[in-house]
Amino acid sequence: MLETSARLLHLLALLQSRRDWQGSELADELRISPRTVRRDVDRLRELGYPVNATTGSFGGYRLGAGAELPPLLLDDNEAVAVVAALRTNAVTGLEETSLRALLKLEQVLPARLRHRVSALQHVESVPRDQAPALDPGLLSTLAAACRDSDTIRFDYHSHDGTPTRRRVEPHRLVSWGRRWYLVAWDCDRADWRSFRVDRISPPTPPFGPRFTPREFDATTFVAASATSAAWRFQARVLVHAPAHAVAARINAHTGTVEAVDESTCVLVTGSDSVETLAVWIGLLGFDFEVTSPPELVAHVRSLAARYARAVQDSP
Repeated sequence: MLETSARLLHLLALLQSRRDWQGSELADELRISPRTVRRDVDRLRELGYPVNATTGSFGGYRLGAGAELPPLLLDDNEAVAVVAALRTNAVTGLEETSLRALLKLEQVLPARLRHRVSALQHVESVPRDQAPALDPGLLSTLAAACRDSDTIRFDYHSHDGTPTRRRVEPHRLVSWGRRWYLVAWDCDRADWRSFRVDRISPPTPPFGPRFTPREFDATTFVAASATSAAWRFQARVLVHAPAHAVAARINAHTGTVEAVDESTCVLVTGSDSVETLAVWIGLLGFDFEVTSPPELVAHVRSLAARYARAVQDSP
């Protein structure tokens, strides 16, 4: 019985590893007869796994999509990679869901892997702004609307809380700067818009009508508009360094750089806190001038005074 159960798990793992298998290939991999393969496939079907038979000269078996999620069989390195990814880079906006998935995975790891995985507790990722919590169902709904080219309607709240009703042709979902954006053609405004997903209410069914997708660079659009609309605080900082030198030291999610001349440039950036803005600017390693927003000017002035006090007694 144990041998049969192990063989069924091996068969399920093979069916998950690639799209199509011929019966003779499965028999060779499992070292059993084609008749036993057919019998084991029938057992998987009885257990609820949708194993479909394919026809033609290359006919065989294919694992279909089922009503429930089947056990996912990972090899040792795959399991460790998934744990590492969830520990150090949880999905933006889905941190709590990612943590639940991590806990479930660690509970079922075999003993030989727990030692390897325990070492990952000593790995830390660079702290980032807390991402707004997202509804996985909403994210899936918006992704499906983009895929199926369905016109959708939803309520949206701007950064100052103003509610609006939108009718859009969804184009792409973009993860940028710890936030998710829906890039869409706004039907009533006849222009492209980006919407923060955490400010979108679930679309109202029915969806439709279908539309013809447009060609558009969604990522570049979000990058250009994020610092001007997405953050609570926006800043333009004059940096005394060439534009290429500054651009090489910032993450594309952090902001954009505009050259003024060969030795100066303007960094356009933003954040939900002036503390984070001050950290980003200070890490550049160049002299800079801050003129706005007033909250950032006051915070940088306070930091300057604090640092001056910290070294005032030094020789």
